[in-house]
Amino acid sequence: MDLEIKGIRLRDIQDSDLTVLCKIYGSTRTEELEKGTNWNDEQKNIFIEHQFLAQHEYYQKNYIGAKFYIIEKENVIIGRLYIDFFFEKKGVRIIDITLLPDWRDKNIGSSILKEILEKAAKENLKVTIHVESFNPAMNLYKKLGFTKISETNGIYHLMEWSPN
Repeated sequence: MDLEIKGIRLRDIQDSDLTVLCKIYGSTRTEELEKGTNWNDEQKNIFIEHQFLAQHEYYQKNYIGAKFYIIEKENVIIGRLYIDFFFEKKGVRIIDITLLPDWRDKNIGSSILKEILEKAAKENLKVTIHVESFNPAMNLYKKLGFTKISETNGIYHLMEWSPN
């Protein structure tokens, strides 16, 4: 199912998208690998590929019924959105939303999130997402009305938005 949100197209991922999905995933780990390792580029790429494939397999097996989208703008792949519209039959879970660095801070992510929240509000559903405490998008989630409802290892915050 393809969706269009204000000039942004969401389309179902395909097997042929795995390389670009790995690149999108890797874009979230660049700073960490630069600061936290002395690996060469080949070692970093191998690590990213293994981590991406493990995450991808986990999401596919554990979020049955979720939608896994490629985000496109003007026919250019700019990110991914993984979302479960019926998470535990009681709400919406944003599993992951990631934009490539060149597309961040352009109101694209916020437009997608606002659309999700609007649809959830119409159904009177809560929306949740896990966010790392140091993720720069944390400010956006708070601005949109998400609040922290739990924390794991001091790093992962479960954030919730409620339509009420």
